[in-house]
Amino acid sequence: MKAIILAAGQGTRLRPLTENKPKCLVNLFGKSLLEHQLKIFRECDIEDISLVKGFQENKINESNITYFINVNYETTNMVESLFCAKDKLIDSVIISYGDIIFENKVLKKLIESKDDCSVIVDLKWEKYWKIRFDDPLDDAESLEFDKNNFITNIGQKETSMDKIQGQYIGLMKFQGNGLKFLREFYENSKKESKIGTNPLNSNVKFESSYMTDLLQCMINKGCKIKAIFIENGWLEVDSIKDHKIYNKKLKDGSLSEIFNL
Repeated sequence: MKAIILAAGQGTRLRPLTENKPKCLVNLFGKSLLEHQLKIFRECDIEDISLVKGFQENKINESNITYFINVNYETTNMVESLFCAKDKLIDSVIISYGDIIFENKVLKKLIESKDDCSVIVDLKWEKYWKIRFDDPLDDAESLEFDKNNFITNIGQKETSMDKIQGQYIGLMKFQGNGLKFLREFYENSKKESKIGTNPLNSNVKFESSYMTDLLQCMINKGCKIKAIFIENGWLEVDSIKDHKIYNKKLKDGSLSEIFNL
């Protein structure tokens, strides 16, 4: 099994912590976000690890990692970063955003999934979002699944809780026919975008498509994507406010309510 970490972005909402280094090198609880991830991957016996870097790419120098560079990191998004590492999209691959950390048990649940396409979904998201946001709906996106736990709706902006059964965290796995579908769907969508509008999201250029745009369109085309349920056990470090909240919770002993170091 392989892992690909997507860490090309600039992390502007984390400035000044990201003024002169990539987001994945921001320190949290005594080590960088990247170090947190590498520790968990290796604890779970995943040694074939790749990382897509972009902003301040020369600052990332961890050993025993295969590196890919998204030279267009300023004008692209997660989908394009992922396909910078397309040579690694074979066999069984876990894909992780570079600005999250997660507990060992979260990764193990994903590894154990037998489905061709699996996405981690936090069912206790509202509790976590209320710690980070005055109104959880300011940031939460749609996520619905059917009676067999296959995702039907993901990544849309919502104004009520009606279509939010959980939250996508930026951690997923593709294998077997799922990887074949992913690769072919991406290539066909990219070709289509060159002769018309972006089939993943008509509101943005193809290169700026979000990962959830890709996942939703794959679902619309018949791809089965299984929701793998967790209840917290992860953190997203997206803003200075996030960073301050987590450090405060560590200091006052309440971090364990949502995450165990």
